[in-house]
Amino acid sequence: FYYFIRLCLDKILLQCVLQARTLSGADAINALRPFYFAVHPDFFGQHPKEREVNENSLKRLNGYLENLQKPGFRSLKPTQLTFYVRETEPNSSNVQESFSASGFRAVSFTLRTRDLLSTVLDILNSCSLSTEHIQNLNVNSQPHKEAKSTVNRPIKWDKTYYSFTGFKDPEEELEQAQRVETTLISWLDDNGASAVKKLKKSLPLRKELERLKFELSHELQLSDIRWQRSWGIAHRCSQLHSLARLVQQRPEVLKNVKGRTVVFTDRSGMSAAGHIMLGTMDVHHHWTKIFERLPNYYKLQKRLLFLEDRISELLGGIQVIYIEELQPLLTLEEYYETLNSFYNKLRDSRLPFHPRSLRGLQMILESDRYAPSLHEFGHFMIPTVCDPVALQWFIFAKAQEARENLKRKEEMVITEKELIDTSTEKFSLDRLYKEPSVSSAQMIDCCKRLLEESLPYLQGMHLCISHFYSVLQDGDLCIPWNWK
Repeated sequence: FYYFIRLCLDKILLQCVLQARTLSGADAINALRPFYFAVHPDFFGQHPKEREVNENSLKRLNGYLENLQKPGFRSLKPTQLTFYVRETEPNSSNVQESFSASGFRAVSFTLRTRDLLSTVLDILNSCSLSTEHIQNLNVNSQPHKEAKSTVNRPIKWDKTYYSFTGFKDPEEELEQAQRVETTLISWLDDNGASAVKKLKKSLPLRKELERLKFELSHELQLSDIRWQRSWGIAHRCSQLHSLARLVQQRPEVLKNVKGRTVVFTDRSGMSAAGHIMLGTMDVHHHWTKIFERLPNYYKLQKRLLFLEDRISELLGGIQVIYIEELQPLLTLEEYYETLNSFYNKLRDSRLPFHPRSLRGLQMILESDRYAPSLHEFGHFMIPTVCDPVALQWFIFAKAQEARENLKRKEEMVITEKELIDTSTEKFSLDRLYKEPSVSSAQMIDCCKRLLEESLPYLQGMHLCISHFYSVLQDGDLCIPWNWK
């Protein structure tokens, strides 16, 4: 009896200690400001792959933080996250060494915490960010190492307490969760019903989106309407409604859009690929100006194409291309300046390439690299600051390999499409797609292994092949390409 009383008193003391260490949601956001500043996707405009990884990880992190604040939650499954962290302290030599030439590094960590304070400390320490500012918050923060060593529980309960009361031992639960790796089947079991519910709720909006997209494309004779980022269906409908209102109010300014692609993105203008960009934060006044400037954009685009041809002639017929999925979203003006600078450097160097000796090969220009490389898809990735002589020898040395990669790419694209079609049909999926950061080789591997499984959960679903497990707000299921 006295032993039980002591255990009850210990439990009350534990609650008091935890309450003293509790962080509010607002405090957590303030404490994580250095982290958000280092990983926010808006700072990765020149790096689309890294931006997308950070966007997905932030969504999952926000969900984890929200669940921590829900009343009555018991435990959360360990959540693995990957972020690309920007260099925010350039003068710190010990930090600088771990950063790439692009100014960021990849950081992966797993959250197993049970309260906001420990979660915040875990995140900051994992990213090598300072935690000193947390001491100024109105919490009784414990040293992080101590918190880790006690699994965020200052008092270690005797095992007989759980046997006597029937309560679950959180340490045993955590250890079990760490031992059991998430599998596709177990994840679908846990999240399939939630995805179906969200998908059904989104169906009317999805139909509305398709209707708006079809009507606007038909009325304006557009080639396509796209979105740069993975906004929700409601957000996309809102953007199309805004464009429809502009069409009604100022139909004369849209007379030059025939045959073009409209892309809703973060800024307005014309992209390097020749698409009309409409910034989602801009008002109709800004969009109107873009449509009015289209004749001037078309003239600049002709000059840009001429520059690409001149560069091609100087490099033995190699084709200069711009790949939206692999390159940052540049405006037409930015890309023209890049091409012009590179052209002037080549023209002055007078490299002795034999005319048409490199026909059939491709190259893209990159402003954030210092050495040329060959992509697995066969195109050369050439830095704008590359030394012309080094460039010449690199292209000569890699030309045959580039041709072989280009041929392999054509075969891979065909195989990928066939596997997507087969998988869609087998699992009766409404849609199967991948994130741009997932390569064709990864998609092929993923689909081949999916086809070996029996997955009735997927019938009628939207399945996205990604790098993480998640359920999007409109019911799309995201699974990692290398699922277990």
